[in-house]
Amino acid sequence: MARILLIDDETDFRKTVRRMLERAGHEVDEAESGRAGLARLDEAKYDLVLTDIIMPDMEGLETIQHVKQRDPNLPVIAMSGGGRVSAMKPLAVAKMLGATRLLDKPFARADLLENIEQTLEEHGVATAS
Repeated sequence: MARILLIDDETDFRKTVRRMLERAGHEVDEAESGRAGLARLDEAKYDLVLTDIIMPDMEGLETIQHVKQRDPNLPVIAMSGGGRVSAMKPLAVAKMLGATRLLDKPFARADLLENIEQTLEEHGVATAS
């Protein structure tokens, strides 16, 4: 079992992903923004951060930068459904900032779990499976 921090501003999406992860045997804490996620990182140790990119308050790209400054070895999976149009794709920027893996929203449950399990395995974290 891994301890995962899930950061996303969409409550329903967060609840759905939390249920998926808990059913797979993981412990999940939620944060509704990048700032709230960073506060959670001050309070507890996590094996993985799963963060949205497009959020109000503090976007995921800034969140990834702060996470990596605090712990360069903490794996981060970035998720995005697109958002505003820009010359650079948000997930490509997330990768440059240190995201371990990238997920396009919407994604299938199997894709989410596979990416999480592979990331945890690569970082030497024992999983529930």
